[in-house]
Amino acid sequence: MKKFTALCLAGVMAFSLAACGSDSGSGESTQAQETDTQAVTEAAQSESAAQSTDAGADTQASDGETVDLTDIGYDHLIIGVDDTFAPMGFLDENNELVGFDIDLARAAGERLGVEVEFQVINWDMKEQELNQGNVDLIWNGYTITDERREQVNFTDPYLDNEQVVLTMADSGITSLEDLSGKVVAAQINSSAVEALDAHPEISDTFADRPVFDTNDMAIMDMEAGRSDAVVADKVLLDYVIARKDDPSQYMILGEGFGSEEYAVGVRKDDTVLLAALNQVLDEMKADGTAAEISEKWFGADIVK
Repeated sequence: MKKFTALCLAGVMAFSLAACGSDSGSGESTQAQETDTQAVTEAAQSESAAQSTDAGADTQASDGETVDLTDIGYDHLIIGVDDTFAPMGFLDENNELVGFDIDLARAAGERLGVEVEFQVINWDMKEQELNQGNVDLIWNGYTITDERREQVNFTDPYLDNEQVVLTMADSGITSLEDLSGKVVAAQINSSAVEALDAHPEISDTFADRPVFDTNDMAIMDMEAGRSDAVVADKVLLDYVIARKDDPSQYMILGEGFGSEEYAVGVRKDDTVLLAALNQVLDEMKADGTAAEISEKWFGADIVK
């Protein structure tokens, strides 16, 4: 802008000098005026183009080059998690936050040049926590749904999942039809609840549909005999049941409530962060980093 102002002043001075000249030099003065005006116009266009380029540099990543988020104002990322959602993000026996998503997020943070900080949030309020700026990302077995798309942007999906039904092996429940008249629990405001809402022909036959703050609480309610079944993520149930003292006491029905995908939730206006995350996720899939983390937690590479 300073260059533009100086050129404007130069143009005004040139015009003033031309106006003070004799009539015999009027043709030369007019020509000089037109030349100066053209120079000012070209300078303004050049300045505008430079400003546009600078703005683009703040919002777009260079092709093939990972964005350093510190360049666009991030010195760290706060990631909202549910610390009971094994094996995606949960507290281990040492009360340390661990899991597949925890490792994946840390690896992504290193590539983006920022520290990551994990903040336990009320899963029922996750979208509000994100959009109010309390966290920068939702990254903990976060299922893509149409309802959530209205509130957040999602990265490309990185893992497949299913909503399935868990019962005690001696419950006599072997199909979705057997849930008629039963008490079926789920985690509040989870994709399991949305899956049940999407199948009223089944869920409307339940005797009751209690919801709990965590999946662990829902499972414990079933174990205590107050609920007959739990609807939850297969990724979580497989991990939890395999670590029970007697896994044979539990059964996951062969039919469930459909497949889904996990992705990272980002604020609608954080388009640069969204693009950067997609880029590093692609890089980690391509170079085997994501597969290595998957092998650690699932015993196989199940990353999309």
